[in-house]
Amino acid sequence: MLRQIEGSRAVADAVALCRPEVICAYPISPQTHIVEGLAELVKSGALTPCEFVNVESEFAAMSVAIGASAAGARAYTATASQGLLYMTEAVFNASGLGLPIVMTVANRAIGAPINIWNDHSDSMALRDAGWIQLYAETNQEAADLHVQAFRIAEALSTPVMVCMDGFVLTHAWEQVDTPDQGQVDAFLPPYEPRQVLDPAEPSSIGAMVGPEAFTEVRYLAHARLMEALDVVPDVSERFAEVFGRNSGGLTRSYRTEDADTIVIALGSVLGTLKDTVDDLREAGLRVGVLGLTCFRPFPADAVRAAIGHARRVVVLERAFEPGVGGIVTQNVVSAAPAAEIHTVVAGLGGRAITQDSLTRMLRTDRLPPLTFLDLDHSLIDRELGRFAAARRSGPTAENLLRDLGAVASRIG
Repeated sequence: MLRQIEGSRAVADAVALCRPEVICAYPISPQTHIVEGLAELVKSGALTPCEFVNVESEFAAMSVAIGASAAGARAYTATASQGLLYMTEAVFNASGLGLPIVMTVANRAIGAPINIWNDHSDSMALRDAGWIQLYAETNQEAADLHVQAFRIAEALSTPVMVCMDGFVLTHAWEQVDTPDQGQVDAFLPPYEPRQVLDPAEPSSIGAMVGPEAFTEVRYLAHARLMEALDVVPDVSERFAEVFGRNSGGLTRSYRTEDADTIVIALGSVLGTLKDTVDDLREAGLRVGVLGLTCFRPFPADAVRAAIGHARRVVVLERAFEPGVGGIVTQNVVSAAPAAEIHTVVAGLGGRAITQDSLTRMLRTDRLPPLTFLDLDHSLIDRELGRFAAARRSGPTAENLLRDLGAVASRIG
């Protein structure tokens, strides 16, 4: 059914159609509308049998999800930013125990300084936690990926993180095709856990493992993630058969067949990139876009095949490693070490990524290895000057805002 609906509500409805039995969450912007929607469905009886557990923290939310999943329930939670970091220990435990929890991450920057707007710093910080990571381009894909995520997680007994850009998607109203319960039931079988805590057959999970077996445990976790490189596209194909639209998979190419330059990116910025590519094509520049839907496990073979003929590869990063550079770039380099690869960091903390800025960047013949899109060099120079001139130069964030004449942060 086609509906004009907020992205958060579309995700809440999609999760509800998957018949979760335990939902646990602590509210944090911009995730809040998702769990509010699910709480309303549970309270009204529209989603039953399901228990919504109000917890005191994000750490508790993941801990409850772990307990519920270990007891044989289909479990779901959602978080963002500092909340994801707060539950880090439990996030690693969920994957280490092989529990098929599904979690939405409404991507948001990490402080300090405080910033509630969108980038990918949060999920990228947990990229090595052993979870499958899927990134949505649109609200339609965000809803679809959640339906697929439960099937992927339960097929592999591995948790799945569905990442959608905070505010850009979560709070945007778009037309979304919401499936009916019969379609979802035909696609997603009832949950049959591979492992379950059963009083009739007592066992323990999460026991201490010493050097004699820990390497093997970690190898098997890696093997399950690598198996996802086959399962994710298979589930996407099955989804297309049942629902009549393509969604998910490992990667998505746009006008890359004859491209001299290919831009690699994740999330909602792909829409802006596609519009930019269309304009550049009309101007005679052969540019294409490769969207990564699956970032963990990293689809190295698919990326290598997509960019193999390109003269130049530009990786658009919504997060980065200070002291190193591009996070996604490092994975692309490992997949295609012979390619000419450039990192462009853009959109941090919610800064707009405009077609004009992307066009200027892509028209540049000699991109440096690392570029910060729309970086205000005069602002940087003033702060570096203060730092060099005075031992007590003051807090950087507040100094920059003062230079800008801003009393609070701003978007754009």
